[in-house]
Amino acid sequence: MASKLMIRPLAVKYSALYFRRSIRLYSQPVSNQYENILVDQPKPGVGKITLNRPRALNALSSALFQELNDALQKLDNDDSTGAIVLTGSEKAFAAGADIKEMKDLTFSKAYNTNFIASWSSTIPNIRKPIIAAVNGHALGGGCELALMTDIIYCSSSATFGQPEIKLGIIPGAGGSQRLIAAIGKSRAMELILTGKNFSGTEAAQWGVAARVFYSAEECVQGAVNTAEKIAGMSKVAMRAAKEVVNKSQEVGLRDGLDYERKVFHGLFGSKDQKIGMSAFAEKKKPEWSNE
Repeated sequence: MASKLMIRPLAVKYSALYFRRSIRLYSQPVSNQYENILVDQPKPGVGKITLNRPRALNALSSALFQELNDALQKLDNDDSTGAIVLTGSEKAFAAGADIKEMKDLTFSKAYNTNFIASWSSTIPNIRKPIIAAVNGHALGGGCELALMTDIIYCSSSATFGQPEIKLGIIPGAGGSQRLIAAIGKSRAMELILTGKNFSGTEAAQWGVAARVFYSAEECVQGAVNTAEKIAGMSKVAMRAAKEVVNKSQEVGLRDGLDYERKVFHGLFGSKDQKIGMSAFAEKKKPEWSNE
């Protein structure tokens, strides 16, 4: 079963050396203004954010999230960007929240400052699709961060988990809510109550990840390739698609169907609907106006 899930896109045709050259060929720096993240453009239309706290295994902090949210909002407002890839290092996507920042926190301070609320409020409101390329550890807040994105790709050696129970706390950035939506109450409850980790292969088997790859390099390249494909679609239709799919997580089936139909009808007022259907009828590639 696992072997069927471990797909190596383009692995037969292209070598790892090609992947490295491909990234170097297209990659362009977008910003060097951050201390905890790196931002670049590996392919036209694709923005990539890399968590960059190697000594701390990309442990999540308020400072990191401030930079991450800022970069995401800038890419969301950038007309040349159609999709976003979020990744970390081969050792760690994000090994959890920075315990040094939390260990002396009191209830009154956490409550009065609404601690970590900003960690989970920005990403779900980004209009462009975000693909997480998860390698190494994605534990605690790292797992929650991945779950906030729209699509998760991972390597087979990735490790997911919500081990907060071992620290005397619980998930605080959506883990108890989004993990249940992904894998169901019983399995999520077991993981959260025991702090047990699960592998990248299990993540794909359970529906947490869309694809699992053999290596970290293939995982990131796979995410970039998919992001490039998405970026080539009509941005109007793409935003509408993301909106209605996410709406299904918030409302019941009847309300979701009504909402989907209204958005579907609304797209017939867009220029891209006319462009797309005319191009299909004429058997040619559409040239989107993104309007």
